[in-house]
Amino acid sequence: MVVMPWGVIQPRALDDIRNFAFDAFQRQSPRAYDPDAPVRVIGIDEESLALYGQWPWPRKRLADLTRRLNDLGAEAIVYDMIFAESDRANIKSYISTLAEARERKYFEQLISTAPDGDSDFASAIKQSTVVLGEVVSESSVRIEKPKAGFVILGDNPSAFLVTYQGVIAPFHEFYEATSGVGATNWLPDHDQVVRRIPLVFRAGNEFTPSLALEALRVAQGAQSYIIKSSNASYQTAFGKKTGVNAIKVGNLEIQTGPAADIRPRYSYAHYSRSISARSVLEGIVPRSQIEGRIIFVGARAVGLGDFRATPLEPAVAGVEVHAQLVESLLSGALLSRPDWAIGLELVVAIISFLLTMALLFFASPLVAAACGPSIVMIFIMSSFALYEYMGLLIDPIYPSAVVLGGYLVGSVTLWRVERMAHDQVSRAFGKFVAPAVVERIAENPDRLVLGGETRDLSILFCDLRNFSTISEGLSAADLTRFMNNYFTPLTDAILNQDGTIDKYIGDSVMAFWNAPLDIKDHQLKSAKAALMMRDALKVLNKDRVAHGHEKIAFGVGLHSGSCSVGNMGSNRRFDYSILGDAVNLASRLEGVCKILATDILATVTIRDATPDLAWLDLGLVRVVGRTESVQVFALVGDELVARSNTFIEWRRQHISMMDNYRKFDFESVRRDVARIETMIQSPWKELYDKFKHRSLYHANNTEQTPEEPILVLRHK
Repeated sequence: MVVMPWGVIQPRALDDIRNFAFDAFQRQSPRAYDPDAPVRVIGIDEESLALYGQWPWPRKRLADLTRRLNDLGAEAIVYDMIFAESDRANIKSYISTLAEARERKYFEQLISTAPDGDSDFASAIKQSTVVLGEVVSESSVRIEKPKAGFVILGDNPSAFLVTYQGVIAPFHEFYEATSGVGATNWLPDHDQVVRRIPLVFRAGNEFTPSLALEALRVAQGAQSYIIKSSNASYQTAFGKKTGVNAIKVGNLEIQTGPAADIRPRYSYAHYSRSISARSVLEGIVPRSQIEGRIIFVGARAVGLGDFRATPLEPAVAGVEVHAQLVESLLSGALLSRPDWAIGLELVVAIISFLLTMALLFFASPLVAAACGPSIVMIFIMSSFALYEYMGLLIDPIYPSAVVLGGYLVGSVTLWRVERMAHDQVSRAFGKFVAPAVVERIAENPDRLVLGGETRDLSILFCDLRNFSTISEGLSAADLTRFMNNYFTPLTDAILNQDGTIDKYIGDSVMAFWNAPLDIKDHQLKSAKAALMMRDALKVLNKDRVAHGHEKIAFGVGLHSGSCSVGNMGSNRRFDYSILGDAVNLASRLEGVCKILATDILATVTIRDATPDLAWLDLGLVRVVGRTESVQVFALVGDELVARSNTFIEWRRQHISMMDNYRKFDFESVRRDVARIETMIQSPWKELYDKFKHRSLYHANNTEQTPEEPILVLRHK
């Protein structure tokens, strides 16, 4: 039963799960049966019924059983039976049912000297130390005087005890003869398992001991019980009435719950504990098994139906449960669920919940996932250790449920937060960053530095040639459709290589690599993106030619260098973008493509990082805004092209041409160009036309300085 104020937080529905845990502890480590324990069970079993006939037996036979046990030295004989009526097998009982008075008188005279079973049994009870059973009931009223007195120390515990209207007591003749009477009632939980057992009941205005407690009193020869309740000496409860704390019987003091109840630690049924009634009646039981012991007598035959469920076994004879209760009381093997247990479980649950939340939000997912089950295991192992070594029942289920529930709620919450962050990142970057990069940003948002940082980036500028001429003959809708068809494959090529689209500037596109996250081999990815853009343009031109349109061309500038990257703009509007001299140089190279009649130009930083691609050295150029010359390279193709025999020979001839160009041997340059033109196709012929025309210019212009041929041109 859950005590307020915790009932709202720990619902009664948890009791079933809690009991399951406590029962599991008992099954894992039951009380070990001690063969020398001073308790035995005399069973009315199938063997006895087969020999002496069906139950109930005549009281004469029970008298014989009682005398034999007394002769064997039993300390107390405890009947787990209710002898509420006279013996039905008694002939006097039969005669009393005859209708004719003459017949009754005649038969009474005949049997006047015959033995009376009830009287014989009462005599045997009086000659022995016997405890009989009674039943506390809602319908019957006690008419007998209690056999033992009760002394109350502290508050009156009546309000806390299990209460009935009265008792079904033994037959008056037996009640007068017996040494003690105890209630045989059980109070199983709703699953019918006997876990808690009251030691004292309230019947009307009188207190009634349980059968096991009365057996202990009678065996010790005690005359009364002492009930220690709240606010007794040394048992203060700050003025509050909290029920029973302990019961003292003879030399034994038993710590109890508020309702004077205890939780025995059960053992499994053991053959040494039980003796067949037949063995006693036939005189074959050893005296050592009876002498000095408390002897319980009760039904053990399945047909008699007195069976109970315990945490260890689904069906145990009720008389054995009484015997085990006395064993637990004598050995101190009791379990306790203290009143502070619920508060402790709540505090532990709250601390564990906070720890779980902290782990979820601040530890790695692997650590958090491992800690949840680990905390639950710690709860279970700690609770079992308290059960095993101290007999305390501290619930591991409620704190575990709170931890697992918190872990589940926290995980869902964290997932939602991460999902929202993922969606936010996707919305912010998804349109201009490769999907793979977006996923990496979403998975590692802490690596995303907004507001500006310096990184080594690869930059790409691409510009459409003759855009003004193209747009002249197009309507606004047609121009929009054309630009979308043009930008889409180029954008796909950039994103396919993990690039980030910085912006679209009219007919130009700007992209970069290695931000916002690190991109391995970003120079190579930028170069391959340019090659994919070239292939995409070929497909687009094929479609344009098929529809009667002219081919289009672009120029691509590639450079790698240090840039500032982050949020650029104002407080009202900003974009994730890059700034720096490397950006300007990449932009200038895109313009140089037009003058050198090639589509992809890159600096030495890109070329040196991607030596396996097919590159052609085009010498030095000086661009606007820079005083130093820049060495540029034309990108012919990928690694397959670079390894082809055609390109290897082409590059060899090209290197020879460039060497002659730098030596001012323009005649040799023209011969080299002629040889190369036989090996290549358009559009590369336009590139060599530039060199040929430039050689003619330098050959006819004798006023040029010796350095002028190396600086191929000035881009304006």
